[in-house]
Amino acid sequence: MHVTREQRDHRDLPCYGLKEAAQCLALSPSTVRAWSVGYGYQTAKGPSRYRPLITPAQREPPTLSFWNLVEIYVLASMRRQHRVSMPRVRTALRFVRSNLGHDRPLIEQAFLTDGASLFVEHYSRLINASQDGQSAMSAVLRESLERIERDPRGLALRLYPWLNAPSEPIAVEINPERAGGRLVVAHTGIPTQAIAERFRAGESVDELAGDYAIKRDQVETALRWEQCALAA
Repeated sequence: MHVTREQRDHRDLPCYGLKEAAQCLALSPSTVRAWSVGYGYQTAKGPSRYRPLITPAQREPPTLSFWNLVEIYVLASMRRQHRVSMPRVRTALRFVRSNLGHDRPLIEQAFLTDGASLFVEHYSRLINASQDGQSAMSAVLRESLERIERDPRGLALRLYPWLNAPSEPIAVEINPERAGGRLVVAHTGIPTQAIAERFRAGESVDELAGDYAIKRDQVETALRWEQCALAA
């Protein structure tokens, strides 16, 4: 049965261009493009294609939903700490889907409760990882998943991404109900991009903190996120 735009969950509607999605997560636009739409490359046997890891909410032009951002966030959490092989991630995700019976496990509570362990176990077998390596990957993945707030059905509702480690304090938020789903200072509707634009225009950290009625360190964290997004 065809599902119309009006019938789709608003969290699964196309809202983010690939570059915008990359900025929200402080990732390279080329990484987000590769994981979302794939790319072609040459081999000794001729042309081949790197298949995407997720299915964009809209294929042409490629546009991502909030749930797509959550999927990319989970993948990026593993890659930032462990430089995981994406072809093997694809294989491990197929294993998890088959065992859990869920088409999109990365956005669901089931991946936190059961799927993460299944994923790490299967992925580790694919790369012959040590027990210590499995434990380290499992810890990062579980801490990253715990930064996803979920609705009563267990589906991703809000995302609190991290820059350096998943154990760092929550500082920013991606929430479809705030600022059109843009990256904001956590628990506010203040876009980090707006803070950065005003700072680049010459306003001081203290002035911005006073205008927005937030703490100085919240302004500084927003600026760090925007700086990392521009550098990615």
